[in-house]
Amino acid sequence: MRIERAGPGDGDALWSVLRPAIRAGDTYALPPDVTRADALAYWGDPAHEVWIASGDLGSYYLRANQRGNGDHVCNAAFATRPAARGQGVARAMLDHALGRARGRGFAAMQFNFVVASNVRALAIWRDYGFDIVGRVPHAFRHPQRGPTDALILHRFL
Repeated sequence: MRIERAGPGDGDALWSVLRPAIRAGDTYALPPDVTRADALAYWGDPAHEVWIASGDLGSYYLRANQRGNGDHVCNAAFATRPAARGQGVARAMLDHALGRARGRGFAAMQFNFVVASNVRALAIWRDYGFDIVGRVPHAFRHPQRGPTDALILHRFL
């Protein structure tokens, strides 16, 4: 699988990945009706290093989780196109992200807000050695399940 740095011409491909994930409203703490421009501005924030898998199968971004004395821990977010789920796209992107994080000198990776009902993502993160280090009760308003916990995951690199 090809994973390449996203560039200015990748807006349509990124939106094709992000749109279904955001519109579903069940994994990202973004307004489900966010505009294309606002979603792309969020994902492509200048502090984010954005990558795209095989054109439009998935995308992730990598960034320092905090500034200053917290900038040795990175954060990442992942989205996979619905038709590509279960085909190893998320795992390939996570492998790539962990390599990039190590290459950039980060000491650890942390996920700040994983919806507890996102069992597919949680299974992958556990397989890669991430530990649940925190739980925020009812931090997410799931459209079907109602108030749902958010989890904080961490792994040393």
